Amino acid sequence: MTHAWMPHSPCGAGCLDHSAPGVGAARAAFRLAAAATVMMAGLLVVLCLLVLRGHARESLLRQWFRTLLRAFGARLRVHGATRFQETEGRGVLVVSNHVSWLDELAIDGVQPIRLVAKKDIRDWPVLGRLVTAARTVYLDRERLSLLPGTVAELAGALRDGAAVGIHAEGTTWCGLAAGRYRPALFQAALDAGVPVRPVVLRYRLGDGSPTTTPAFVGTDTLADSIRRVVRLRGLVVDVHVLDEIAPGRAATRRELAGLAQREAERVLDGALTRPHIRLTSTQVEVER
Repeated sequence: MTHAWMPHSPCGAGCLDHSAPGVGAARAAFRLAAAATVMMAGLLVVLCLLVLRGHARESLLRQWFRTLLRAFGARLRVHGATRFQETEGRGVLVVSNHVSWLDELAIDGVQPIRLVAKKDIRDWPVLGRLVTAARTVYLDRERLSLLPGTVAELAGALRDGAAVGIHAEGTTWCGLAAGRYRPALFQAALDAGVPVRPVVLRYRLGDGSPTTTPAFVGTDTLADSIRRVVRLRGLVVDVHVLDEIAPGRAATRRELAGLAQREAERVLDGALTRPHIRLTSTQVEVER
């Protein structure tokens, strides 16, 4: 079922970069095995989450997501703040662009948050169960009648002090092009009276050049996209954590979405540079 609100991206197979440097079959197979091992270990993580609370819970989840990202062959770099919440216990709506299934791993590798995702992800093998355990809110884009309830659920979580993440374009783009930010879910931040934190995800190679290889677009299957990622050499996921948009700066959800998009476009256009932080599974290293 389709409707006028349904997000649409023109990106497809023609956007994908097939000339990026790759690794050999043995390295790709090793990465697949490593990622499978980390995902299976994640089932133990789910059990641990039943008893852990607070910082211990967040630390375990963050470490697991970083480890999984690294197993797939990607390095995580964070530009700006190292967490999405400036004040503990104060809700914040984290708003990002959407390129790949790796987006969720990268975002939760910075700070595990409650993400809004399309309902299909819930059915992904193993990973779907783990994403669900991270308290993901699933959105049925084909049933507009459920949208007010989703907004109300998000507003309640924000009032309770949670960090909640949305992909503002509503669907994936290749990373070199981007879509209009959809305003509907921004209403939750207005209702809860909390700030919005724009976040920009960029995928590039070790030499700094952008790549569309990790994009999950068009008729791609998850298996196809995973195969491209594990064969890619030197993949870096840049997460730009921008300054908060304070409550009161916008009167309507459309104005708020526009503010967030303009901030994101400064990064996507290469106009904003910041010191960056490279996060590994064992250390945090500040680089300039």
